[in-house]
Amino acid sequence: MAGKQTRIMYVEDKETGEAWIGRVRFSRTGNTAYYKDRTLRRLVRGGICGNFYDPQTAHEYWISGCKKNGQDRHYAEPGPVSIDADVADEYWKDIRGIESR
Repeated sequence: MAGKQTRIMYVEDKETGEAWIGRVRFSRTGNTAYYKDRTLRRLVRGGICGNFYDPQTAHEYWISGCKKNGQDRHYAEPGPVSIDADVADEYWKDIRGIESR
């Protein structure tokens, strides 16, 4: 499968409000994102509030780079953000600049 480069990204399901920090892999063109068991397609004309969607569930997702200050969620959408265990150390060290937690 092309596009093996991965990045630690903020991923939010705009339907349920669930949010994660996790490893996302993109296709070569950037039109498809793979997160956990989800295959997400880029919304070409923009969605209601997402930039990707899951063709199986029709949920829109917001995927973006992680902010150094940790304030990835939109201010009007409070709630916890889960950090996937496989990226936690790298997230805290490389993105947030905190050596140990």
